[in-house]
Amino acid sequence: MIEKLTVRDILRLKKEGRRIVMITAYDYAFARLVDQAGVDIVLVGDSASMVVMGYSDTRFVTLEEMITFCKSVSRGVKRALVVGDMPFMSFQVSKEEAVRNAGRMVKEGMVDAVKLEGGKEYAGVVRAIVNAGIPVMGHIGLTPQSAATSTGFRLSAKDAEAAVKIVEDAKALEEAGAFAIVAEFMTSEVAAHISQELEIPVIGIGSGPGCDGQVLVLYDLIGLSEFSPPFSKKYVDLASMVRDAVTAYRNEVLEGKFPGEDHTKHMKKEEYVEFLARVRGAK
Repeated sequence: MIEKLTVRDILRLKKEGRRIVMITAYDYAFARLVDQAGVDIVLVGDSASMVVMGYSDTRFVTLEEMITFCKSVSRGVKRALVVGDMPFMSFQVSKEEAVRNAGRMVKEGMVDAVKLEGGKEYAGVVRAIVNAGIPVMGHIGLTPQSAATSTGFRLSAKDAEAAVKIVEDAKALEEAGAFAIVAEFMTSEVAAHISQELEIPVIGIGSGPGCDGQVLVLYDLIGLSEFSPPFSKKYVDLASMVRDAVTAYRNEVLEGKFPGEDHTKHMKKEEYVEFLARVRGAK
């Protein structure tokens, strides 16, 4: 029987100096595959808003939709820790509402932990959710939910003042009880410093090699995203493979080559004769 990873296991990986591998997934099929590949954490990201649902940014996916994505992924994962993104406006209104919505992510979405964006201004929210018995992963640096309308999708921690603020954000989240932090699109020097300063894992995305682990959006990695960020890496061009396969299928249907005998089932000869006799007799 496969042993399911826990938050304690993720914390242990940092202590052992073993890099943590995290990736996004949004449905049962891909969740099953990435889990079989041996990743440590599967993040049900609100990036589903863009790569699955076709919106321009992450703000438009709803809590109900995220719960559906989480349920699908959770059923496909046997080993990895499953973390669900809390969508825009699911935790910003009040601590009470944040706890309630985080609880729904766990109870209905079947995730092991939740992730929310923001620094020390949301430390109280993180603490409230943790106190309710729900593990929380933080997210600092580029925070897509707010970047779409305020800061923009820009590299963070480029100057000393901004870097100090991000370090303070990271420490505040750790003190509030977060078990790990995602550091997105920040200068590598600052991300590495945070990783060294914190006892909890810092998982980078576009923040250099000095983090305790890395995360990528699955659709960027396999070449299915319409637009990929500059810090991502495409390991296979699945979009071209899918197009080629569907084109080949289309051509075979038009040319009458599919389905062939290998994909066709026949009646026994005597049953076919009986069938023809009956339908002709009916006429």
